[in-house]
Amino acid sequence: MPKVFGKELTRRSFISIAGQGLLATNVAGALLKDANAQLKVPEPPGKKLGWAIVGLGNLAINEILPAFYECEKSKVVAFVSGHPDKAHKLALRYGVSPQNIYNYDNYDSIKNNPEVDIIYIVLPNSMHAEYTIRGLQAGKHVLCEKPMATSPADCQRMIDAARTAGRKLMIAYRCRYEPFNQEAIRVARSHELGPTQMILADAGFPIGDPTQWRCNKQMAGGGSMMDIGIYALNASRYLTGEEPTEVNAMIYSTPNDRRFKEVEEHVVFQLRFPSGILANCSSSYGYYQQSHFRVMGTQGRLILDPATWYTGLRMYIERNDILGERKIEPKNHFTSEMDHMSDCVMQNKDPLTPGEEGLRDITIIQKIYQAAQSGNVVKL
Repeated sequence: MPKVFGKELTRRSFISIAGQGLLATNVAGALLKDANAQLKVPEPPGKKLGWAIVGLGNLAINEILPAFYECEKSKVVAFVSGHPDKAHKLALRYGVSPQNIYNYDNYDSIKNNPEVDIIYIVLPNSMHAEYTIRGLQAGKHVLCEKPMATSPADCQRMIDAARTAGRKLMIAYRCRYEPFNQEAIRVARSHELGPTQMILADAGFPIGDPTQWRCNKQMAGGGSMMDIGIYALNASRYLTGEEPTEVNAMIYSTPNDRRFKEVEEHVVFQLRFPSGILANCSSSYGYYQQSHFRVMGTQGRLILDPATWYTGLRMYIERNDILGERKIEPKNHFTSEMDHMSDCVMQNKDPLTPGEEGLRDITIIQKIYQAAQSGNVVKL
């Protein structure tokens, strides 16, 4: 039955209201109010910056390109790929002009394309530095996938190239731009659960094909620590809001497993922060897919599980022996980070995760490897 002002409309009230000549006005008004509450007309699109995607692998095809449909400030206008058939097929799907398809040999000529404002580097780790620097030298702003590079020296070269070119460099730490991790940061740093005592962070999955580039030391720069452990490391830093001062670590790989001839399988590492917070973390290419963070306070704990997957993130808060889920409206991670980069370019602002952020993680990862090899605590 329809309702008027929250009361059920009965036959008797119908006659009474109709007799007063108010029924049509009230019912129509209530229905219109409900309709207006449900109808949200989106604003017309504003200016969108043009993006070139460099590297058309699984991440680019299945996550990054579809994310442009939801972008308010970003649009894909160019591809750089060594596979022309793939690039032309994707160009038809996403409305990219055939003239805006480049390969790795003519990549530098992108400097002559005014449609391209920002380049997104989605290549194997060892290629990040070269193609970021070439993109910056071409006069474009650059968003580079994590890990930033395979060495601190390459990270610094990328930062220097951005500074010389007067262009922005951002590292694609997508979790910094999605609401679950953002709320976790707020809770952890606000002492809502009391002062943080410890961070527990684990990230891993069983890697498959031993011939893929992630199992090649030269291309990947390392194993699970570089690829997935960096999530646990970066989370420990952003949840505390501090930089670690010491690290220790252990590494283990299953003997005679072809996947781990060159790169490590498991890493466990511990960090000490200036305030006294400790972080206990792991990364793996062997254990069942895992992605969870725990913030342990004096009065409660926060759980993100899963914490870094593309979709399906969940947050729980426990206080007074009561565990409850905190509902948060999800957002596309890639949409959010790309629009953040576009906004920084438009407004001439510094990105939340600039090159210096990537350099810090790679520097710490090298110290984690050093600690594991030496068996000693390493100062940072």
